[in-house]
Amino acid sequence: MKDTKWWINHCLKLARKKNPSEVNFAIDMGGKVIGGMGLMYKGERHMVEIGYWLGRKYWNKGIMTKTVNLMTDFGFRKMKLKRIYATVFTKNKVSVRVLEKNKYKFEGLMKKYHLKNGELIDAILYAKTK
Repeated sequence: MKDTKWWINHCLKLARKKNPSEVNFAIDMGGKVIGGMGLMYKGERHMVEIGYWLGRKYWNKGIMTKTVNLMTDFGFRKMKLKRIYATVFTKNKVSVRVLEKNKYKFEGLMKKYHLKNGELIDAILYAKTK
């Protein structure tokens, strides 16, 4: 719940900006936010990093696979992007599978890429290009 509240407040702050660095959507089920997804510019405007989360209760139902598909299509068609990529913790096999089902390609292992709770964590890079 804490992470959900943080994410919603983060999105509200971005909505007030003229040129936000992210485009975010809530995943709504029956009027309840069960997850979220975003496309984040990290510099160049032809590419973004895709990020997503889903409440544990809704895992293994195909929701995120479908949502990543929709968001990827939105990025390529509406935002005219040429590259969408994701960095995934090496232990997050479910997220890797979601990307692979959406035809994202493995590009490499990034050692000590993420800092989480004071610990450096390896990540896997996946990307899809148009």
